[in-house]
Amino acid sequence: MKFTKMHGAGNDFIIINNIEEKIPQEKAGQLAKKLCHRKLSIGADGLMLVEPPVGGGDYRMLFINADGSIGEMCGNGARCIARYGYEKGLAGETQRIETTAGIVIGHRLQQRQYQVRLNDISRMEQNRTAQVDGREYPLTYVELGNPGLPHIAVEMAGLQTADRGVLSGLGRALRWDTQFEKGTNVNFYEIIGEDELVELTYERGVEDFTMACGTGTGSVVAVLTKEKKVSGRKVKVHVPGGELTVDIVCDEAGEIRDILLTGPTNIVAEGEVLDEDLE
Repeated sequence: MKFTKMHGAGNDFIIINNIEEKIPQEKAGQLAKKLCHRKLSIGADGLMLVEPPVGGGDYRMLFINADGSIGEMCGNGARCIARYGYEKGLAGETQRIETTAGIVIGHRLQQRQYQVRLNDISRMEQNRTAQVDGREYPLTYVELGNPGLPHIAVEMAGLQTADRGVLSGLGRALRWDTQFEKGTNVNFYEIIGEDELVELTYERGVEDFTMACGTGTGSVVAVLTKEKKVSGRKVKVHVPGGELTVDIVCDEAGEIRDILLTGPTNIVAEGEVLDEDLE
């Protein structure tokens, strides 16, 4: 089968045109676990299958996490697949991408720069807490789309110099906290300037820190905009894989209407999977 390897700010993906390959959906999870393994195969944070549209979009994006679980959506994945869709002739410079969590709008800004309008906030719960090793951590819980993609935003002073081993243990504990019915993605952040922050995400389905998380970045900036800690306009977010920009559009009542995620894309490789261990 043919594949394309891409990344958006270090968040990397394998893309397969399933309109042509016709992989049965019941086999997609096992395929993702195999192909995303960084020692035994191509390696990636997730697998994306391009499927025929079923709800008025240009095409459908089925996102499968590296552990084989279905993901509701992926922001950097959507930016990458928007470029893939444009360059493969599946859609124009503005496109409607069907995801499990709903329609996402993609825009081509430059050859490698793409923006997506993330799924709407379907749930936001401020002033929540979690207990880990006897310490209480304030947090905000956010879901994007329907079914909702779960995220928590956790402020972490000194994030840039924090011990990764300690932080990983904390991220794992919060990710599996039983108060989150579906588990959650854990987004640690620190504001370092006006409309500027650093962020590190422990991703559900990858079960580790990733180089970037688009929906997590959008969720954090949405929370901080709601709390009036950032303006919501061209907010710079530094992630391990680079820099993402988020713009928040509010309605007349001040409620968040649009979350726009902008950043780079990179086509790493195209080729054919020849793995002899695959069926």
